[in-house]
Amino acid sequence: MPSVKRCKMNSTRGENYMTTVTVDKRLITPSKIICIGRNYVKHIRELGNELPDQMVVFLKPNSAISVELKSSHQGPLQYESELSFLYEKGKFSAVGFGLDLTKRDLQSRLKERGLPWERAKAFDGSAIFSNFKKIPEITPSLTLELKIDSKIVQTGNVGSMIYKPEQILSELSTFITLQDGDIVMTGTPEGVGVINPNQLFTGTIRDRGQTVVSGEWLAD
Repeated sequence: MPSVKRCKMNSTRGENYMTTVTVDKRLITPSKIICIGRNYVKHIRELGNELPDQMVVFLKPNSAISVELKSSHQGPLQYESELSFLYEKGKFSAVGFGLDLTKRDLQSRLKERGLPWERAKAFDGSAIFSNFKKIPEITPSLTLELKIDSKIVQTGNVGSMIYKPEQILSELSTFITLQDGDIVMTGTPEGVGVINPNQLFTGTIRDRGQTVVSGEWLAD
């Protein structure tokens, strides 16, 4: 089972707690999560969005990280499964299964008004991760699979992305500094939907048919 811990940090305003993720057996504290939107053509079409003329980027804070899968947060939530990469020493060094939780109705209203998405995307508990596994390289066959109650609802791989991981890293480097331990979520394939209480979510990442890492969560 994936695990996170909250590490105490000194602050002039009192005690702060930063959330960690597990990479193999190491605890890592991401300073931020960088999310890539609209990176699979079929997902863009299922939501009725336009194909972007440049990479869509938004952020989640460290406080968004959780292992508790909630079905609601001031309203219903939707799931988006994503190949998620941990950044270290100038490259993506490890991969994990991620769930980007979204307040879809709120996001739609914000988009209609031309407002930022953070209220719909960056709330506490909106980023769920499996453990991360170090990988020697990122291949086009690196694939995610999400099952809900044993039924496959989402699949996608690096080869189907509009922006591949190396392109994402290159583009991000033009305007934002990635720190060791930061996580990049690379977008979701088609098949997003509503989270219902007591549903069992099983996320798996495979490469060349072999399981790299997996995680399991029971929705609250």
